[in-house]
Amino acid sequence: MKTNLSEFDRAGRVLVGGVNSAVRAFRAVGGTPRFIDRAEGAYMWDVEGRRYIDYLGSWGPMIVGHSHPAVVSAVQQAATRGLSYGAPNSMETDLAERICALFPQVEKVRFTSSGTEAAMSAIRLARGYTKRDKILKFEGCYHGTADSLLVKAGSGALAFGTPSSAGVPADLARHTLVAQFNDLASVQALFEQHPDDIACVMVEPIAGNMNLIMPAPGFHQGLRELCTRYGALLIFDEVMTGFRVALGGAQQVIGVTPDLSAFGKVIGGGMPVGAFGGPAAVMDMMAPLGPVYQAGTLSGNPIAMAAGLATLDLIAAPGFFETMSARCARLVAGMNEAARETGVTFCARSEGGMAGCFMLATPPNSFAEVQAQDVERFKRFYHRMLDEGVYLPPSPVEAFFFSGAHSDADIDATLAAVRRSLAAVA
Repeated sequence: MKTNLSEFDRAGRVLVGGVNSAVRAFRAVGGTPRFIDRAEGAYMWDVEGRRYIDYLGSWGPMIVGHSHPAVVSAVQQAATRGLSYGAPNSMETDLAERICALFPQVEKVRFTSSGTEAAMSAIRLARGYTKRDKILKFEGCYHGTADSLLVKAGSGALAFGTPSSAGVPADLARHTLVAQFNDLASVQALFEQHPDDIACVMVEPIAGNMNLIMPAPGFHQGLRELCTRYGALLIFDEVMTGFRVALGGAQQVIGVTPDLSAFGKVIGGGMPVGAFGGPAAVMDMMAPLGPVYQAGTLSGNPIAMAAGLATLDLIAAPGFFETMSARCARLVAGMNEAARETGVTFCARSEGGMAGCFMLATPPNSFAEVQAQDVERFKRFYHRMLDEGVYLPPSPVEAFFFSGAHSDADIDATLAAVRRSLAAVA
């Protein structure tokens, strides 16, 4: 019989760390990763047959739930016509038209095979368009594994970034400036220091990779004004938030229009996909029309396009977002009530179908505040929840995800597990 431990041991002999993405190894929470055998609706089952109410959602894409019949049918039909063409197909245009309709400032789109590629390519385009080298990002925001983006803050607020991974050349990292999320003054200072050198500011408009951090009032409006004043492009990384916090993404929620947007996750319905887009005047700088090169053998893959189109059809249905958001808010309210009942320092927040929980008294507003939480208590809480049959992201600095498949009964079961788990770690 397969067990999670035996599968992890077997995987460790042929996969680095036994996984294909570092966070899956459970190093942030300890213990043995669960090896998933199948998933349907709001649930996943591991190789031992244990069922979990899933709030990982494949890190965001599964907004309509796992194995939704409409998405599966679309993928099956597309597969009968071929798995990959390496040539144009009509579904690329169909999905691009949907994105442009939902994000009016996006006039043209380029598909990639991952969110990492989308973010990396958007930055290359910004550099080519502005003819500048430096980029500005925020500590705690994650935009994939491109070298220029694997950079953390230096020793001072105005210092150049330093590599946060081995293998990233210091000469490359010096072109990346790092500011603090929700601290407009840190951005202003960097622009004043490098007024003619910054090609773009890239930001998660609602941060999800330091858990769920909402922007402070006026923060993105300030970024918009600074980018316009200094001639830099503002790039919203909506790989996680796009089509999830609202149908029109985080930019709909906060009311700020970026120059470029990067997408992923939901637009592939669980298949590997990414995209970036913006005004035609900027996008037409890319090959084959312009000098900025970008290409990908599997970009616009017909299977991914079919899954994305079916998913967007479902979430665009009247009432989908209202119902999902209300249920997610009820879950979060119940988690906060459980914290009050048990006396545990714990809080949660949500936006649309995205949520976060923290071992803090109040929701944090910065990466530093997130890091101040009681990580050891989170680890104990995480494993109690896992034992209760609730699957949260295995990290204290990751948001969790709700779907249209989660029912009121699932919420009730989850809240009962939260109460017992918080009481156990009090």
